[in-house]
Order: sequence, then C-alpha cells, then structure tokens
Amino acid sequence: MIIFPAVDIKDGKCVRLKQGKADQSTVFSSSPLEMAQRWYDEGAAWLHIIDLDGAFDGTPVNLKLIGDICSRLAINVQVGGGIRDEQTVRAYLESGVRRVIIGTMALENPDLYAKICADFPGRVGVSLDAADGRLKTKGWLSDAGLTVREVLPRLLQQGTAFIIYTDIDRDGMQSGINIEAMTWLSQNSLVPVIAAGGVTALEDVRALYPLSLHGRLEGAITGRAIYEGTLKLREALAWIEAQRKMGHPSVYG
Repeated sequence: MIIFPAVDIKDGKCVRLKQGKADQSTVFSSSPLEMAQRWYDEGAAWLHIIDLDGAFDGTPVNLKLIGDICSRLAINVQVGGGIRDEQTVRAYLESGVRRVIIGTMALENPDLYAKICADFPGRVGVSLDAADGRLKTKGWLSDAGLTVREVLPRLLQQGTAFIIYTDIDRDGMQSGINIEAMTWLSQNSLVPVIAAGGVTALEDVRALYPLSLHGRLEGAITGRAIYEGTLKLREALAWIEAQRKMGHPSVYG
C-alpha cells in the first residue's frame, strides 16, 4: 500500500483547499519544491501533485515548476490539474512525470481520452471526484451527470491505468474516509484504485489496508492531515512496512 503525499500548487505556493473551493485555501509553504523534498526525506516513494491553477483555468500553469521537482528528486510523481489535451500529457511525461491524472476530459471527451490512453499505455489514470455520489468536472465546479458505477465500465474498456476516487464532501475536512465507496470500487475495478478525501489519521490507513489485500486498492492520498500533523507520514509508512514483515503484504507492497 502506497501513501501519496499531496502537493497542491496554487499561485506558485503549496496549499490545501477545503472541498476543492479556491476561496478556502490554506498556504502551507511558499515553496512546493521544499515540501516535495520534505516528503521525499520522510520516505515517500510517490508524490501526488495537483496544478490547482491549471484545474481552474483548464490549461497547465505550473508545468515548469513540476518538471523542476521531477528533475531534482528521485521520486515517482503523478500529476493532475488542467490536463485536457494530448500535448499537455506528452509535455508532462517528457518533463519526468511518471503518470498523469485526467478528470474533466475523461468524462466530457471520451474519444480523446481513449486515444490518449492508447498512445501512452499504463501512464494515464482518471480522477473520479464525487459529491453525494455525483461526479464533478472542471475543478469540481460542474456536475457531470454521471455516477461512478455508470462510468466505470467504459473507463476500464478504454485503457485507464489507475483510478483515483475523491470524496469531495470529505476533502480537506479531516472527517475520515468513505470506506463504503472505496470498498465497492476496490472490489469492482480491474485496475489499481487510490483513495482520496478524508484520510485524516493512522486509523484511516488501517481501515483502508485490508482493501489492498482483498481488492485493488493501491494506496491513499493525504494532504491536510500530514501538513497539520494528525497523520504522521513516517508513522504510516512504518505501520505499512510492519504489516509486510508480519506476512500481510498488500498487492502493491
């Protein structure tokens, strides 16, 4: 099971939003690179980076900054936010990003999404962001008119490499995870799934871990919790490693 520290970039700073609302942001660092370095030093194998400016503008804004992080740290990086054409996908992958996350385009332009999955096999995933079970697009501002269960078969058929599920109602609220939704998705997906939204404490990691043994859960994204200290990254990684040593390794380690 992988813990993905979140580095969300807005106006060149590392921030966290509440429920994806741009006017409810907290700045945790003026240097996203320094925050990325911190999580790398604490043992993270992956970073989850979101270009919030790109998500709201619909075009990449912080590509150079993200490329700098990739070039300076020997860490896997997945990136999302404003990735709505093939040129942006290619630019990110060429900058050192390991895999990209697509949201709006996957739901609103399925033909283009399928083409990109085919052109970059194994490196394109989808972000399914839901409030009250309804999927949202365009930085969580628009209703897609779909549910996860309705869209999952098509996404799998199109070559989606991994799925991130975010419970918007819980994102940045430190209210705990939506274990029911994650259980269903981890048991019905044919590709790795990642939990986001509400991962608040070590208890949430413990609750999710069985889904990595008996389902397709790859890991969990955490942001505000590790920045405010309700979840300590080193402690979470040590707990996961202890499970492996006791003979309970997850599918993804």
